[in-house]
Amino acid sequence: MFVDTAKVYIRAGKGGNGAISFRHEIYIPKGGPDGGDGGKGGDVVFVASKDVDTLIDFRFQPKLIAEDGKAGSGQKSSGKAGKDLIVEVPIGTVVKRGDEIVADLTHDNERAIVAHGGEGGYGNWHFRSSTRQTPRLAELGNPGECYDGELELKLLADVGLIGFPNAGKSTFLSVVSNAHPEIADYPFTTLTPNLGVAKVDDSSLLIADIPGLIEGASEGKGLGDRFLRHVERTKVLMHLVDVYTDDAGKAYQDIRSELRKYSTELASRPELVVLTKTEGVDADIIKMQSDAIHAVNPDAEIMAISSAAHQGLTEALRALVRRIDAIKAAEVEPEAEQSKEIPTITLSQNESKRRTPHQKYQLGERNTILALGKDAFAEDDDEDHALLDADFGQ
Repeated sequence: MFVDTAKVYIRAGKGGNGAISFRHEIYIPKGGPDGGDGGKGGDVVFVASKDVDTLIDFRFQPKLIAEDGKAGSGQKSSGKAGKDLIVEVPIGTVVKRGDEIVADLTHDNERAIVAHGGEGGYGNWHFRSSTRQTPRLAELGNPGECYDGELELKLLADVGLIGFPNAGKSTFLSVVSNAHPEIADYPFTTLTPNLGVAKVDDSSLLIADIPGLIEGASEGKGLGDRFLRHVERTKVLMHLVDVYTDDAGKAYQDIRSELRKYSTELASRPELVVLTKTEGVDADIIKMQSDAIHAVNPDAEIMAISSAAHQGLTEALRALVRRIDAIKAAEVEPEAEQSKEIPTITLSQNESKRRTPHQKYQLGERNTILALGKDAFAEDDDEDHALLDADFGQ
């Protein structure tokens, strides 16, 4: 079952609490504070994997929770850090937090931390001073990041097939590639996207076929609006038009209109228009339909193919390769220009990560939450305040 969206609950691990402890050894009755820090909470890490091709697992296990950090202990011993939660997702997965894109994984083994674990709290060893030799306080660990996220899968392909239902997209994909999509003589036989690899000369093309579009698809009609995301990453669009349609120009214009409504950037992609099912059709009919499309878009390059008769397929694939090669060459040129520039080295100092004042608790009353931050020490002298400022990074 192909699933390309999922809602998940993501929670990183909580940091461990700092410890309140004092050194007690024989002949050393007042050894001073030695409470260790709490361990850091585990992160939630997404890893793109070529061995995963759907998000169906998240429908049954939507909660992704990393391990909490352990509390500190005596002898200045820090607590154990929580174990990171490693989650494998398909290549092309987008992680969203509301309208914010948290991660976009487009390469195999690409990793992204989608939720950071909380920092562990300081133990009482950090709060010692010349006037406070027995600090009976420690920090609670910070909570980890937590939110309701949404996962979207966008297929990565060189060519995206678009067109009305029953325009011949699945038949074309099955003939030129190793894919086996469902094919029938009625509309909407394709209910999920399909991928196939087509080989032509010394090149290969990864082709994505999505369910057919209809007028109003961008407004939620039909199935295509759910799957248009899968052609967002394609380099070239192949627009298939049934040669037997009443008005090829209107059919072409309707699909182009839906693309523009969905995404102006997607509508601006390089495009190859092909008339399908042309076996046994007179050249005059092919020219008439081509002229109708040129009336809408005079710059359109139109080719005629027949997947059933294997006519014009190689020429169409070669035209797609030429477009993709031109795109790749255009992407390389800016990189080459940048490499010619004299490198500039700049030095920047990272702003120290500030620790927010944590809640404090007293020895023997660890379940009692006291005041926050420096307010808990309002009665202490200036030297103690200076120590806290240093400890909290303020």
